[in-house]
Amino acid sequence: MHRRILLAAGVAVVACAAAVIVVVMATTGSRPTAEPEGARRIGYFQQSGVYARGFTVKQLDATGMAANLTQINYAFGNIGENGLCFVAQQAGVGDAWADYQMRYTADGSVNGSADDFNAPLAGSFHQLQELKAKHPQLKVYISLGGWTWSKYLSNAALPENRAAAVASCIDLYIKGNLPKLGREPQGGQGAAFGVFDGVDIDWEWPGSSAQPGNVIRPEDKANFVALLQEFRTQLDAYGASVRRSYGLSAFLPADSAAIDAGIDPAIFASLTSATIQGYDFAEASEPTTNHQSQLRDPAGDPAADRHSVAGAVEKYLALGAPAQKLTVGIPGYGRGWTGVPDVNHGLYQPGTPAPGRYEPGVEDFTAIDKLPGTVYRDTDNGAVWKFDGTTFWSYDDPDLVATKGRFVQERGLGGLALWSLDGDDGRLVAAMRDSLL
Repeated sequence: MHRRILLAAGVAVVACAAAVIVVVMATTGSRPTAEPEGARRIGYFQQSGVYARGFTVKQLDATGMAANLTQINYAFGNIGENGLCFVAQQAGVGDAWADYQMRYTADGSVNGSADDFNAPLAGSFHQLQELKAKHPQLKVYISLGGWTWSKYLSNAALPENRAAAVASCIDLYIKGNLPKLGREPQGGQGAAFGVFDGVDIDWEWPGSSAQPGNVIRPEDKANFVALLQEFRTQLDAYGASVRRSYGLSAFLPADSAAIDAGIDPAIFASLTSATIQGYDFAEASEPTTNHQSQLRDPAGDPAADRHSVAGAVEKYLALGAPAQKLTVGIPGYGRGWTGVPDVNHGLYQPGTPAPGRYEPGVEDFTAIDKLPGTVYRDTDNGAVWKFDGTTFWSYDDPDLVATKGRFVQERGLGGLALWSLDGDDGRLVAAMRDSLL
């Protein structure tokens, strides 16, 4: 829109039109976490998760995720029509309250101390600061754009805008010069300095449509290269002045047409890493059930527009992307259909969006894990789903995450990235870690 290994208590193998399917009847078991090492383990933390989901930075520590991650991407920062980064306190535009104004009590804070009401930094930014003090291996990046706020990234990338655009983002998030908004005392020069160790550009998508109304230009592909070069130049220059090193990453499409339209392999010269979207290959708005995050594309897949993690990875490698800079995105949520006929274990059958807590057809891993139904696995192609005879959920569980981790190792890739952390209870992140050691 983002380890404990589950051991099968009972396993059966059944025939299915798609492939050999392992049916998992029940799961249990756990492993303690340890300090992480090895490949990148990235997780996206949603700005809005602190509200309805009640998912705060403290949960990253309490669930063991912080100990198992190497990087957190804070999602998202917004870009205005003028191409500049900005923060605001306005619904749908920005949430400075969640970012740096909300004061946490001792019970809600990472370090067990209540926020000073008049301190220049509070909110999730300050909690991330506390989390980094407790887990020194963690890096935190500000992620700019996303599905909702990519509308004006094309403007930021224009030759006449990009130097000022990049400078505005660095001023806000890297230098930490936050505006004081409303009657709250938070903000000021350097208030958030040290919170962010890099910038993640989540432009969805250069040169092709995503969210309706996004600005799209034919020159986006070339301008994306130049925008990242400008970020790299300015981050290096500022880093040298403060004796720090800053990272730069990007979130990239899996769709072949979107890659062709907007991704020039020259971007990788500027990037520390890049995450390939490994999910949303199928959505419940489509009339037929399918795998939303399959590792490989099954031969029996009836979709006209077929996608897979492996297919996207091979596309990028063929373009010349350095394998070690590529991370594979994995979902902390599933896509679901209901009214599905009990045929082929629900796979490739008609259906309508299943009820979800936050939107139809979408549910967190932690919720899907508790739903009734039988878990089916396509072990040949790397996919898992749950079906109760009428409702079908396509999602990633710890075993599938482990499979993808092994794929990353085999292909010499850079790691895994989870969207988003509030859909997990620690098991998916732990599977990332264990499979990448």
